[in-house]
Amino acid sequence: MTAQARETAGPGTDASGAGGDTPAICPNADASDEQLLRAWFQLYSGMQNVTADLLAEVERGGGLTAPEFQVLWHLRGRPEHCAPMNGVSRLLGFSTAGTTKLIDRLAAMGLVGRRTSPSDRRVILAELTDAGERAASRGAAILADTLRERFLGRLGEDRVSALLEAFALLAEESSGEC
Repeated sequence: MTAQARETAGPGTDASGAGGDTPAICPNADASDEQLLRAWFQLYSGMQNVTADLLAEVERGGGLTAPEFQVLWHLRGRPEHCAPMNGVSRLLGFSTAGTTKLIDRLAAMGLVGRRTSPSDRRVILAELTDAGERAASRGAAILADTLRERFLGRLGEDRVSALLEAFALLAEESSGEC
């Protein structure tokens, strides 16, 4: 644990912020591995909680579930505002059937349409409609406001910049050829 982490954790706590009598994550790990694992799980859990909180605001304010917003935002950023259904499945980590149900819901709301790919008739594309573009923009505005308040507001610009630099470095190392 760094000196700063010890100061913020307080007496009688470990890197996870839990008491020193917290069971080991990995009983066979040495102390430095245990510390590293606790730090990773704390980071991972924190990101999950923050993401869930942010997307819950989008749902409350924009009426879109997290997967619905993710699909619309993804399509909004794609060329011609469309993507193959299998790509949408990969993005969400959904099965083909789960993605089909989601796209069916979005289509019934008038937010997406379907069409065959002009280059491969076997491929079905999900395509953002004008209404879907407006819904994605509303959701994005809510998300941006919430990020300003709960992310940037809590951490400050310097910490957010440091996080962005760190994650950009990790993304560079883990990105492969497309």
